[in-house]
Formats: sequence, structure tokens, C-alpha cells
Amino acid sequence: MASLPRPDGVPMRLQLDPCFRPCEPQEGEEIYPNGIFEFNITGLLAYIGAAGRFRAELVALGDIPHCGDGGGLSEPAIVAADLLRPVILAEIAPGRYNLIDGHHRVAKARREGVPSIPAYRIRCPEHIAFLTSTQAYEAYVEYWNSKVDDASADRARRWQRRSHRGSRSGGNRVNPPAQRERVSR
Repeated sequence: MASLPRPDGVPMRLQLDPCFRPCEPQEGEEIYPNGIFEFNITGLLAYIGAAGRFRAELVALGDIPHCGDGGGLSEPAIVAADLLRPVILAEIAPGRYNLIDGHHRVAKARREGVPSIPAYRIRCPEHIAFLTSTQAYEAYVEYWNSKVDDASADRARRWQRRSHRGSRSGGNRVNPPAQRERVSR
């Protein structure tokens, strides 16, 4: 169950794990609700710390869309936000990361004109274990797989367009091997 790209550059589809157990939040734990996809942030942060292999990277604020404008956020929490503490970006669709922890920090950084902040990028499927319900997990697998299918179809269309352009220009450098053989005969 990995999102690592296949040799053709398209991430792999996820398989439903019949043994999936949701990371149900305990009293006082922080959660991030994103529609049906609700993440246990406290559990995810503990995992990041315990795994010892996650390294924060600087991420430009422009690469964190649609958040941190301050709307609906607590003003005292924005003011108190620690810009040295990494935010969490989760791979929600292949190659697309959403902010799931650190909205107040992003808001403060934008207000102060800070160009980038530290962030952990958590690839799929590592964050899946921190979904708080089986329903969310099953919906996420379906959503992810639809995005993988879209990426595969887009890649096939691009290949077809390049292949078509190559055949019109008489060139064969972008044609698949089977077409190259037909062109050169």
C-alpha cells in the first residue's frame, strides 16, 4: 500500500486493508477535520517524532494554498503561533499536499511576510493510519484511487498527443517502440 511512483511515474492504487483500525482520538487529542477525512494530529505528530526519519523542509507559503488567511482562526492563537514548529502537509492526492496542521502558523507567517516555513511532507499511505474512522479510510482509498486513475489517463493522453505530433512531423523519437517499427518498415 504505497504511493511511490511506478516506473511509468504514476503512483500505485491503494488496496483496502480489512484489518484497518481507525486512530480514534482520545480526550484532549487534536484532530483535523477535512470533510469526511478527519485526521488524528496528536497521533500523527507522535509517529513523526518516534519514526526518526522525517525531516522538516522549508516550504514557500505560496505552495500552501487556501489557508492561513486568518478567516475563522483564533486571533490569540495566531499571535502566539511558533513559526519554528513545522506544519504538516499530507499528500491528499498524488503529488498534491494539503495543510492538515499549522493553520495558525501559516496565518502568522503570511501576516509577517515570512516567505517560507518548516514543514513535514507526509506521503500517502503513511498518514492513512491516522484517519479517525473506517468510513473515512474507505472513502479516502476510493478518492486516492480515483486520482491515480485520473493521473494514468492524463499520462496516456499526453503520450498519445506526443505520439501523434511525432507521426505528423515524420519524426519517430516520441513514438512507442511498436509504432517505431511500423514507421521504419
